Amino acid sequence: MFFADVAHAMGAAGQQAQGGPMGALGSFLPLILMFAIFYFLLIRPQQKKAKEHKAMLDAIQRGDRVLTAGGIYGRVTAVDGDELTVELAEGMQVKVERSFVSNLANPVKKEEKKDK
Repeated sequence: MFFADVAHAMGAAGQQAQGGPMGALGSFLPLILMFAIFYFLLIRPQQKKAKEHKAMLDAIQRGDRVLTAGGIYGRVTAVDGDELTVELAEGMQVKVERSFVSNLANPVKKEEKKDK
């Protein structure tokens, strides 16, 4: 007798959970909306910033003033693939991996470079 009641209760719960085709979509809709919000507010801007940083690293050339990830300012005196020679002071040079450059110290726009 007890098992009949449990089976009856399980059958009623199963019918409510099905709810037709909109029931499945309706239960996943909040997850889909949350993913869309995370994509547009977090993931996409971060990818855009990483792309801009990579373009900046690829454009580093001799004579640019750079700021390393360690907080050291210097001027690029030589570029050899992914290795930069950075002059920190007169006669004091260090070699730095290109990926350790965090920013250009005084970026010069392309229009200004053409004028010089």
